[in-house]
Amino acid sequence: MFTMDKLQIFTKDDIRSEINFRLGETRLGEEVQAVMRLEDLHKFRSTFVIVGVPEDYGVLANDGIGGAHTAWKSFLKAFLNLQQNSFLNGSDFILLGQLVLDPPRSLKIEHIRDKVALIDNLLYPVIQQIMSAGKIPIVIGGGHNNAYGLIKGASLATNRKVNVINIDAHADLRDLEGRHSGNGFSYAKEDGYLANYGIFGLQQNYITHHIQKALEYDSTIFPVYYEDILISNYSITQQFQSLCEKTQTLDGLEIDLDCVENLVSSASSPSGFRLDQVRELVLRFGSKFNYLHICEGAAELADGRINPLIGKTIAFLVSDLAKSKHNSL
Repeated sequence: MFTMDKLQIFTKDDIRSEINFRLGETRLGEEVQAVMRLEDLHKFRSTFVIVGVPEDYGVLANDGIGGAHTAWKSFLKAFLNLQQNSFLNGSDFILLGQLVLDPPRSLKIEHIRDKVALIDNLLYPVIQQIMSAGKIPIVIGGGHNNAYGLIKGASLATNRKVNVINIDAHADLRDLEGRHSGNGFSYAKEDGYLANYGIFGLQQNYITHHIQKALEYDSTIFPVYYEDILISNYSITQQFQSLCEKTQTLDGLEIDLDCVENLVSSASSPSGFRLDQVRELVLRFGSKFNYLHICEGAAELADGRINPLIGKTIAFLVSDLAKSKHNSL
């Protein structure tokens, strides 16, 4: 089927249109870099390349609540209007752009899942090119289905299977039944792109029998259950450090925002990490990773729930990654 799906590369004017200018202040977006072509990335000294994937097809294909496509726009406004200062430098970032996607052929589940596979094929070459240029991709979703494109792109860029830690209430290891937000890691395993997979904050109440079997018998999957974190004598950072050591060489850091308690997401939960706990993990350990994926948040869900702070939530996590990298130099 013919599609107009594409990567829209942002211009400086696109970036400036999101900035609230104020006399005597410099917004981060005033220093954020723009490129004309993917092939030009290596010419810039910037460390990070930000890409938006404003879609919720993966969530819908997993019988979830739509709305994940709304997080990207909210993030842009919040992030580009952070203050430029000695703690955070806009020139460290290239705002590459966003995926622009046609709707699926219909809302039949098989057609939506076909669409998710098309998104995979659009995203992974972008990630591969970013990492081949020596940059760190930061992808803002969107559903957790996009983990597959990140993992495949990272694997092809490094010419090996990659190791990933996912801070998530769910394992996203559902059956290979057509692509959706609940099986990105299953497909990455099956297709030979994912090596070790650590899951931090996995909630036992969400584990199916099939996934429990996978967790028990696959020696390359390392779950740290949220229930165990709650009663452990060790701090959250100590437990995350232990997971990092088990997972070994660290490539990707995945943050599904449903891990944060009471946050508006496609699978919101009354129990989970506080945002400041997740921020601490990024600040302490972010420098160890070579990509960041933040997904499943929403400014507005299809059921009417809203979160005007989702943009700032994601912007803080992105800024924390930059600070972690800066402080490790």
